[in-house]
Amino acid sequence: MRVLITGAGGQLGKQACLGFAAKGDEVIPAGRAELDLSAPQTVADAVAAYKADWVINCAAYTQVDKAEDEPELAFRVNRDGARAVAEGAKQGNSRLLHVSTDFIFAGDRSLPYTEADSGTPISLYGQSKWEGEQAVREVLPEALIVRTAWVYGVHGNNFVKTMLRLMAEREEIRVVDDQIGTPTWTADIVTAMRTLIEKEVSGTWNFTNEGVTSWFDFAHEIISIAAQRGHLRKVRRLLPIPSREYPSTAKRPNYSVLNKEKIRPVLGYEIPHWRDSLHSMLAEMPL
Repeated sequence: MRVLITGAGGQLGKQACLGFAAKGDEVIPAGRAELDLSAPQTVADAVAAYKADWVINCAAYTQVDKAEDEPELAFRVNRDGARAVAEGAKQGNSRLLHVSTDFIFAGDRSLPYTEADSGTPISLYGQSKWEGEQAVREVLPEALIVRTAWVYGVHGNNFVKTMLRLMAEREEIRVVDDQIGTPTWTADIVTAMRTLIEKEVSGTWNFTNEGVTSWFDFAHEIISIAAQRGHLRKVRRLLPIPSREYPSTAKRPNYSVLNKEKIRPVLGYEIPHWRDSLHSMLAEMPL
């Protein structure tokens, strides 16, 4: 299978390149230099020219707070760029898998969100991703859209790496304890994406690791496991704080758990719990 992966320099894109290549696929990594979604007018023809069997769109503007100050750029990448990728896939007779996010939801409820739930974003980043989903569906109704959440991995920047850095620099770390979701390892996302492609499905699918936690409890587990593995540890106190005490430009969902009832029987394997996947990820991190 010939696979074009956009956003190949990012944490999920890089993992996707490795994961699909490990399955024997012909992987075409396209970073910003090859496909710049902030210039969507150039994207469709470029995507079509690759003539891939599948296009995996991992490219996105992901700076949640900065999007509040750069809305035009966020929408140009996450909506217009996503549309252009879909148009290119259509022109090149390629199938498309587009990656979306839990941030399309407001998080003002206590039940996991299903694939049928419509987006109700409370941030410009979330709105740009929600409109990106809709743009992809308009161009390619048969596209495969995978929503995921709280993504981390060995590659790129993420919450786990931030905690590893802070635990070595500070004696006290303050972490929000009233936002609830599910940490999800990039390696598990890639496995799920590859399986959905094998099953030849289309439409919208939720995927995260199993389990539910807060950012505070996630941070506690990161520090605990990392310390056991010998990572440098200066931190002595991890303090829970409410969201209102954490300075941020953008609003974030208080509850963004994704319902996985639809995807479990299709995957055909047991989805790892977030704690188990965190152990696996940290085992790959250099001390």
